[in-house]
Amino acid sequence: MIFPDLTMPLPGPLTSAHFVGIGGAGMSGIAQLFLDAGITVTGSDRATNTNIDSLRAAGATISIGHDAAHLGDADALVYTGALWPDNPEYLAAVQRGIPVLHRSQALAWLIGDARLVAVAGAHGKTTSTGMIITALRELGASPSFVNGGVIQGLGTSSGSGTDDLFVVEADESDGSFLLYSTAIAVITNVDADHLDHYGSHEAFDDAFVAFASGASEAVVVSSDDAGAIRVTNRLTHTNIVTFGEAEDATVRMHSLTSEGPVAFSIVIDGREERVQLSVPGRHNAVNATGAIAVLVGLGFELGAAIDAVSTFAGTQRRFELHAVVDGVSVYDDYAHHPTEVEAALSGARSVLGSGKLIAVHQPHLFSRTRDMATEFAEVYERLADHTVVLDVFGAREDPIPGVTGELVSSQFSDASRVDFVPDWQLAADRVAELANEGDIVMTLSCGDVYRIIPQLIAAMESRRSLGASDPAAADQVPSEEA
Repeated sequence: MIFPDLTMPLPGPLTSAHFVGIGGAGMSGIAQLFLDAGITVTGSDRATNTNIDSLRAAGATISIGHDAAHLGDADALVYTGALWPDNPEYLAAVQRGIPVLHRSQALAWLIGDARLVAVAGAHGKTTSTGMIITALRELGASPSFVNGGVIQGLGTSSGSGTDDLFVVEADESDGSFLLYSTAIAVITNVDADHLDHYGSHEAFDDAFVAFASGASEAVVVSSDDAGAIRVTNRLTHTNIVTFGEAEDATVRMHSLTSEGPVAFSIVIDGREERVQLSVPGRHNAVNATGAIAVLVGLGFELGAAIDAVSTFAGTQRRFELHAVVDGVSVYDDYAHHPTEVEAALSGARSVLGSGKLIAVHQPHLFSRTRDMATEFAEVYERLADHTVVLDVFGAREDPIPGVTGELVSSQFSDASRVDFVPDWQLAADRVAELANEGDIVMTLSCGDVYRIIPQLIAAMESRRSLGASDPAAADQVPSEEA
């Protein structure tokens, strides 16, 4: 992983930029805004995807695979934090003295002097950002924005607006969220993560204190999360707006009903209104309360803000339905931390009915798996009926000896409710054996676990064609290798 030098001055005018890792949700969004600004965009990634298809259609030139020649005559290189320092395009840019920008620096360059709403937090920031953007558009505003996931109602993760308002999901993982000149800082929670970068819980808190303290207009922060409370207690900001279930919250939610799409009441300045969302889960009620607090702070009327947030239909890879096979619903979710997994599984249970919840967990990062295996196992065993654990998606990290997905499965107290199956086809076959009408199958990780979904669907369809009532037949489903 390459940690950005946040002290490096941003470049002047650019006519062309090359993006390494252009297909990611955040990178592709920034690249699209560069295109919107009339800048020539080239890029590369290890594999194609729908983001790359969209960028090509918009005029970007994108190569699959990495080679120094792909850099061409670009004025600057933009890279993702997951990039390895031996990437040939990155090395070529360094050797040629071309400005090398972390994606957050490229985003800061785009934002310029705009009035910035930056949403940070270990969990919930993609959904919260999506809610704010969706609502602003619904209210007639025209913000520019970059989100970490595609917003379902808009079909994109980024857009160029005509207002002076800019809304971004601010990434705390490497400290780059401190780069922005923020007007309104939103903190969904401060649940310690990314300790491979920060080194300690205290340093993680320090970063959020700095982020909030730099906001020129307001800090909108959770009233309930223990880490957010620690940060709030250290702030001297003159305009702190809290949101959540705490009795003293500036914007307070209560009387929540979580069966199906979530509903709750909200109180602000003595006025109470009922909120009905289009998405399930208590966590989304919390996210919506924060979004409404932001909108009211921006000057929108409470009732109109509630109606606008209620139109939010979700973001891709957040409880995203991919298929229904013989009554088995197959969902995918980006959850990759125990707190996120708990929220995702709780949301799934709220719409499950009498069926089983079958989780497919792909551990993300060797360090997180090593440090949180017990917490992951506890959440999955408590909230899923059965869990199939894949091997670790290492992303930016080198392997750690002894750290595999089995580290999670071995922590289950009831071994009959978990399988460690590193082979994806065998994992899909196992899920097909377990799943029946009325069940939910849910993949969870910010790695590439979503790529197993076609195998899950095919395995369930194959089991049906062989006769799901015949266990012997089901056991004969061939593997991909065969």
